[in-house]
Amino acid sequence: MTAHITYQLLIEVTRPVRVTVGRLGQFTFPAGRYVYTGSARRNFEARVARHLRHAKALRWHIDYLLAATEVCVVGVRRYVDEECAINRATPGSLPVPGFGASDCRAGCGSHLKYLG
Repeated sequence: MTAHITYQLLIEVTRPVRVTVGRLGQFTFPAGRYVYTGSARRNFEARVARHLRHAKALRWHIDYLLAATEVCVVGVRRYVDEECAINRATPGSLPVPGFGASDCRAGCGSHLKYLG
């Protein structure tokens, strides 16, 4: 059995941006700092490198946000603890219900948090 590697993307939104996030709909993201918590079963480095690329197919909720020119990843954290445990331990508000949490069984509400 392969262990998941949990990661957090530290994200900066330089000015308010309106983004259509897949089937979730359209949302306005205020300027400020955000943190997105995700995990990779394999190819952790490739997953993070994909997140950092601007040219990519929009597959996951985070792809839609990161495609906006006003948005950039300013840091990456790596953990061995479970994704939802890390997410729940991270402070912040939930700007978009369900964001990145389609497969969440822990009731996180969102795997994207707004830090202000």
